Amino acid sequence: MSRFNTVTPRKGTRSVKWDMAEDLYQDKEVLPMWVADMDFQIPEAVKKALQDRVEHGIFGYTWPDNLIKNKITGWLDKRHNWEVEADWITYSPGVIPSLHMIIQALTQEKDPVLIQTPVYPPFYSVVKDHERELITNPLEFTGDRYEINFEDFEQKIKNHQVKMFILCNPHNPVGRVWTKDELIKMSEICVKHDVMIIADEIHADLIFSGHTHIPIASLNEDINQRTVTCLSPTKTFNLAGLQASYLVTANKELREQIDQQFKNQGMVMLNTLGITAMEAAYEYGEEWLEELNQTLENHRDYVMKRFQEETQSIRVLPAEGTYLLWLDCRSLGLEQKDLKSFMQTQAKVGLNDGASFGEEGEGFMRINIAAPMSILEDGVTRIIEAVHQNE
Repeated sequence: MSRFNTVTPRKGTRSVKWDMAEDLYQDKEVLPMWVADMDFQIPEAVKKALQDRVEHGIFGYTWPDNLIKNKITGWLDKRHNWEVEADWITYSPGVIPSLHMIIQALTQEKDPVLIQTPVYPPFYSVVKDHERELITNPLEFTGDRYEINFEDFEQKIKNHQVKMFILCNPHNPVGRVWTKDELIKMSEICVKHDVMIIADEIHADLIFSGHTHIPIASLNEDINQRTVTCLSPTKTFNLAGLQASYLVTANKELREQIDQQFKNQGMVMLNTLGITAMEAAYEYGEEWLEELNQTLENHRDYVMKRFQEETQSIRVLPAEGTYLLWLDCRSLGLEQKDLKSFMQTQAKVGLNDGASFGEEGEGFMRINIAAPMSILEDGVTRIIEAVHQNE
C-alpha cells in the first residue's frame, strides 16, 4: 500500500490543516492531526482528469450535465444499494452550505431542530445562526461505544414538537456507523411525529470491515419522502478544496424549496474542476477507495494497539468508519483547558478539542489518522511519551 505511505509536504499550499496550524497553536513544532482532510494523494485517474481539463485552458461557466448525475446515481446504487433518480439531485459547494440552505428553506425561526451530541460543531451553528431552537439528544457512552437513547430521542421530539432532525451517519466524531435497526427506530419515531430528517452522510464511503453504511432514506418510501441526504466525493477522495457536493431529495416539494433557497443566494453552479473531479472519482476511484479503507482500518488498529499496550491513561474508541478517532482522555484527570494545553504544549500534537463537539465531549480529543504511517507513528509516540512524562 505504498501509495498511502508517501509523505507529500503540504506547507506552503495554503493548507488549512498545515499552514494554519502555526497560527492556531503558536508553535512550529506542533504536528497537525486535526482538520478532516487526508494527507494522501488523490487517485491518479482523478489527477489526470484534472490535468487534462487544465490543459484545455478555458474555464468558463460549466454545466453539470446528465452524465454527472448518472455517475452519482450509479455510485450510490453500486456502493450503497440505493436507487436514486437523477432529478432528485441538487448540487452544492459543500455539506455545510447545504445545511444552512436546508434549515432556511424548510424551517422557520424558533422551530426546534434536534441533533445527537457530541457532534460535528457546525451542527450547532447551522441551527443557532438562523435562530432555530437547538434540541439535543445526547448519545450514551457505554464505556465501549456510543448508543442512542431512543426514549430520550422520542421524548425530546414530542415535548418540543421538533420539526427537523439532523442525523450524522457515519457519526463524527464518535465513529459509529448506525445499524439498520437503529436507523429504523429513529425513522419510525420521525414518521410518527412528522419530523423531517436531514442526513449528513459525507463519510458514507469510509466504512470498516464488519460494518455497512445504510442511507436512512433507502429504508422505505415514507422515510425517503421526508429525508434530505447530504453527500460528496470530497471526503472520500480528498477533494475538499474543490468544493463539490450534492443533495438527494426525493420529495419534489421539499426539493423545490431547497433549490429556490440556493437560487435566492445566487448559488446555482459548481466549480469547473470540482465537476471534473467528481466525475472521474466516481468513474475510476473504486479500487483506490478499497485500498484506502484497508489502510485506514490498519491505522485505526495500530493506534488502538499502541495506546492499549503503552498507556492506560488514554482510551481509543473503536471507530466503525471515518478516519477520525475519538480519544477518551478522562483518566488523565485534567480539566478540558489543561487537556488542550497538554496535547499542544507537551505532546506537540494538534488535535481537535473534544469540548468543541459539545459538553459531552469534555475529557475527549479527536485525532485524524488519514496520514502516512510515518506521520501517524510520530503523532502517537508524541502523545504516549508526554503521558509517561506526566505519570
